[in-house]
Parts: sequence; C-alpha cells; structure tokens
Amino acid sequence: MTLDLGDLGLDEGAHLLIKRALARDPTVTVRGSSATLGIDLPAWARAQGHSVSAHGGTFVLSRGPDRWSGAERAGAVGAPEARAPAHWGLAARGALVERGAPELDLPLSTRSEVWADEAARLYAQAAAAQWDPATAIPWDAPIDHPDEVEDAVVQVMTYLIENETAALLVPARFLGRIHPHFREVMQLLAIQAADEARHIEIFTRRAHLRRDVLGLSTAGGQASLASLFEEPDFAIASFLLSVLGEGSFLSLLWFLREHAPDQCTREVARFSAQDEARHVAFGLAHLQRHVTEDPQLRERLAAAIGRRHASLAHTAGLNAEVFDALILLAAGSWDPAALRRGHAAVVDLQRAMDDGRKQRLSRLGFAPDQAAALSALHTRNFM
Repeated sequence: MTLDLGDLGLDEGAHLLIKRALARDPTVTVRGSSATLGIDLPAWARAQGHSVSAHGGTFVLSRGPDRWSGAERAGAVGAPEARAPAHWGLAARGALVERGAPELDLPLSTRSEVWADEAARLYAQAAAAQWDPATAIPWDAPIDHPDEVEDAVVQVMTYLIENETAALLVPARFLGRIHPHFREVMQLLAIQAADEARHIEIFTRRAHLRRDVLGLSTAGGQASLASLFEEPDFAIASFLLSVLGEGSFLSLLWFLREHAPDQCTREVARFSAQDEARHVAFGLAHLQRHVTEDPQLRERLAAAIGRRHASLAHTAGLNAEVFDALILLAAGSWDPAALRRGHAAVVDLQRAMDDGRKQRLSRLGFAPDQAAALSALHTRNFM
C-alpha cells in the first residue's frame, strides 16, 4: 500500500492516516511534502513499535507487534463477571484494559456480594422518577391546624431528618468500595444517596414552615442509627438498613400520608415513600440473590440482628416525643375519644411494621417462627 500524505504533517493528524493504513496492510509506503516529515515519521513509527526505512523522499513502514497484545478485556459489556480484578480499575465493563493499569482498593469486587438482577431496572426507574422539591411539594398549601399539632409535625420531621441522614451515609460509605465493573449497583446507590439528600431537604423545609427550631433528638435514637453506620459488612448493612429499617420506615411514611394534618405534609410523605420503596426493593433483591448463592448468609444476618439488639438494650428505644406526636397526628384533636383512636392507630402502625418485616424475612428464606422472632428483636427506634 502506498499512502500520499500531501503536505499534512504528523502534528496535524497525518498519523491517523498511517495508523489506518497499517491496520489494513502490514507494509505501507508513505510519502509527503511536509517539511518535518523526515523527522517526525521515524520517531512516531519507532514509538509505536513499527520498523521504518527511508528511501529518498519516501518511507517504508512495517507493522510491529500489536501494542495491545498484553491487554485484557474487562468482561462483556452486557453482564458482569463473577469477580472483577483490581487491575481492571476504573475501566468500563467490556473495555480493553492495558497492562500496567493501577490497581485500586475496591474490596466489594465479587458479583455475589453486590449484584442484583433488578439493579439496572431499578436505576432506570429511579432516574425517571426524580422530582424537584421546589415544584413537587405544595409549600404554599394552607396550614390551619392548632399550634400543638404543628409542634407534633415538627417533632416527627426532626426524627425523619436524622433517620434519613443515616440512610444517606450508609450507602455513601459503601459506594467508594464497590468495583465499578458492577456499575448498575454503583449508579443505584449513588441515586439512592441523592434521594436521601432530597428527603432531608424536604423534611427540614417542612419543619421550618412555621417554626424556627426543631424538636428533640435522643441519645437512644442516635445510638440506633450509629449502629447502622458502623456496620462494616455490606450485606449486613443492607439488611439492617434497607430490609428491616427502611421497610419499617416506609410504613411510617404511609402512616403520615394518611394522618398528616395538611396537604404539604401529606405530599412530603408520599414523595418520600415512592423513593424509599425502591431502596427496599434493591436491598431485598440483592440479598435474595446473595442468600441463594451463599445459604450460610442467613445465619450471619440473624446473628447481626441479635448483636444489634444486645448493643441497644440499654437505650430507651423510640423517642417518646415522636410516639406522642404520632398519636396526636392520628387523633387530630385533644378529644379523649380521638386520642384513643390515635393511640390505636400507632399500635396498628407498629403491628404493620412487624408484619412487613416478617414478610421480607420470609422472602429471604427464614421460617415463619424465626422471622417472627427476628422481627421482634428489631430496634424500637423503627430504623
């Protein structure tokens, strides 16, 4: 093959034409009128591993060995491998990875640890369902309930903020440990953290609509949430947070949507619940797959519930102010009969949380009696 570059220099893109020609033919004769061709072409050819000889004003290039012969394909584009080696680093799944790439410390690098077949679908759903707090929530809707009811709303919002802060920090903590070969899970956890950030924003904004200060945060509540953040195992952390904690939290948001005293609070609860349902779905899907591949994981999950229960035995459990606030919101007034109904509604809420936990535990393969026993050990702080 003969390639005439004209006056195009290698510093102007001529090397692309030469690369293209060598890809088609192992020997290419190159000529051109660029003033620097005699210097640039031999230097470029040697740097690329090609041999070159000059014959007057022309150059004969012989293609050298494939410089990517030692490269490794980072799996297939469509589905992840069972294990992602550290030297694949940040390369996209399916990319050709050059030898010598840096090895990153990404300990969550096996499919069984992190993968869920539903991850891509849930991510697409989450991306399509993002909403803007400024326009989705009716911040200007009338609030005409008594001050004491508003105080109850503020106390519940205070509780929701700290719980959602924990729900943001836990996935964010593991996000930097997941090998990007499992990009769908990485993307899903990132958008989950963004969901929680948005929830913190709307709970805070709702609390400040009529009040300058927030409610009470208890040491027991903080201890319960700290135990989630400090859990080092991804599977156990997902189990405690998503399957048990956020599952119970979802029941609470539905409760608030039903009993909220104003439209703004109802919509805050409704939009948050839509996001939380996805978080629970991923946690459950991930663990169902993990348990299938490693049945002994159930023993570790059960033991984790027991450890957490024992570590929190000295705490007071659910913030009493939150419990009372929920009663008042469900009652809607200070009438004794209404308060009785409100109290019964909160008891029903706790029962619904327990039923939901037992159902999710059963989906992970726990026998009904074991699921009931484990659900009973779940923290009284709900999350």
